[in-house]
Amino acid sequence: MKVCFTSKGATLDTPTEERFGRAPYFIIVESENGSFEAIPNPYADGSGGVGPKAAQILIAHNVKALISGQVGGNAREVLDAAGIAMYTYTGGGPVKAAVDKFTENTLIRS
Repeated sequence: MKVCFTSKGATLDTPTEERFGRAPYFIIVESENGSFEAIPNPYADGSGGVGPKAAQILIAHNVKALISGQVGGNAREVLDAAGIAMYTYTGGGPVKAAVDKFTENTLIRS
C-alpha cells in the first residue's frame, strides 16, 4: 500500500511537515517493502487553493493513506472522496519516525 508522509525534504531523515498543502515534499512509501519516492509539491508556495491541488498529486500516485499534521477542509473533502485515509502525526521529527508510528499502528485516524 502506498502511504504519503508530508515532509520538509526529499529523504526519510528530513523533518516532517505539519501542513499538508504547504508541504515542500510528499514522501510516498510502499508499506510492503519500504521503498519510497520523494515528490516535490509544486503548490507549496501557491497563493490559495493549494490543498485540493496537492490532493490530486496523491490521487495520481494511487496513495491509500496520508500522514500529516493538518489537512484543510477543502483538501479533506477531495481526499475523502478519493478514499484516502488520513492520520495525524505532529511534533516534527524525521519522516522515518512517522513511518515507524504508522507501521506500529499507533497513529490516530483523523
